[in-house]
Amino acid sequence: MRPQNASNLGSVARVARNFGLRSLSVVEPGVPADEESSRLAAGADEVLAAIRRFATLEEAVAAYPIVVTTSSLRGRGRARAIELRELPGFLAEAGNGNPVAFVFGPERSGLTEDELARASACLRLPTDPDFPTMNLSHAVAIVLAVAHAIREEPVGRGLPPDPLAAASEIEAAMGHWDRALEAIDFYDTGHREQSMRDWRRLVAGRPITERDVAILRGVANRILVTLKRGAD
Repeated sequence: MRPQNASNLGSVARVARNFGLRSLSVVEPGVPADEESSRLAAGADEVLAAIRRFATLEEAVAAYPIVVTTSSLRGRGRARAIELRELPGFLAEAGNGNPVAFVFGPERSGLTEDELARASACLRLPTDPDFPTMNLSHAVAIVLAVAHAIREEPVGRGLPPDPLAAASEIEAAMGHWDRALEAIDFYDTGHREQSMRDWRRLVAGRPITERDVAILRGVANRILVTLKRGAD
């Protein structure tokens, strides 16, 4: 998210290549790659060249059913928090075959409340409380190393799980519920933004299946249809 140092683009590209990733996504505004980026990429130039840029986090993670934000700060946001040691269990619960988007904040400020609210979980990096913030590429290296080790483990056999909903489908359900809540005057006391942020955390704060999303949208739609009938 909004990287501020071009050198970090190169360092992150190299780390990504170390763990088998071929491309990265940057949410704007982010610095462009430069000579220093290329020097630090050190053999991962193709990853640096393949960086995809998006205007918003919503667009960047739209295709991912699992979105894990990262933070070393305690007490920010109320998304489901997991420690690094809990990441293997979380990904196993979500299904090892499902793609995961790991989201890292800008170097100086970290992720905002709204960005953290879009996560399936918020991964807390185990840093010293007296010096909690990490260099961006170091944080990426730690998380990808753990995720890579998990992905290397064999996946157990059994019945295929229900397919997980992509972030774009969850966001569409949020829009549906926003219209339904407005229709029943849920926002009559204001705080619409905060209410939707809390609702998004409640719904998106775990891997959610396509069937779950269909149920949520069905309920929202029934509210809207019933209200329309009453008004006619």
